[in-house]
Amino acid sequence: MWVVVGLGNPGCKYKKTRHNVGFMVLDELALRFNVDMKGGKAQAVTGKCQIAGEEVCLLKPLTFMNLSGTAVGRLVRMDPEKSVIVQDDVDMPPGRLKIKYGGSSGGHKGVASVIEHAATKDFYRVKIGVGRDPYIAVEDYVLGKFTHKEFPLILDAVNEAMLAIECIITEGPQKAMNLYNRRSELNGSN
Repeated sequence: MWVVVGLGNPGCKYKKTRHNVGFMVLDELALRFNVDMKGGKAQAVTGKCQIAGEEVCLLKPLTFMNLSGTAVGRLVRMDPEKSVIVQDDVDMPPGRLKIKYGGSSGGHKGVASVIEHAATKDFYRVKIGVGRDPYIAVEDYVLGKFTHKEFPLILDAVNEAMLAIECIITEGPQKAMNLYNRRSELNGSN
């Protein structure tokens, strides 16, 4: 079974903030595949669907971002090769998409928590650029809402991320990386 985790913070206060782009992707996947997302015992909202015959668990942690691993670490640890974490990335321009396998957290505290609780760095990440403001502390910036200029770029990236996740599951991670990482570069978002 594939596990697709969207990172974010629970609650209306954090909707459409930069740190919640992972939740936005999961919400769109749930709509696309008609998944009824429900709260569970694992500190997360989950739902299951089939994508091209593959069973997929969609998961949004109910913990706050920095504790994401407590909700998802066990599932990722069970099969990291079939785990995809969707996250924001302040080191990429708004709307840029990148699929990556393994490596460090890059300073992302939600990913660091997943690495700690899963006891592995070896899982897939779908990273969506949210940019950075040098005059605002990163912690404050990621909790801010997208500007009117950024929001259309983010909506496009959310759709691309959804398609990239489908490609990872149906055609394999390497094909998805070749296609979507290159597409993002060609769109001039690097």
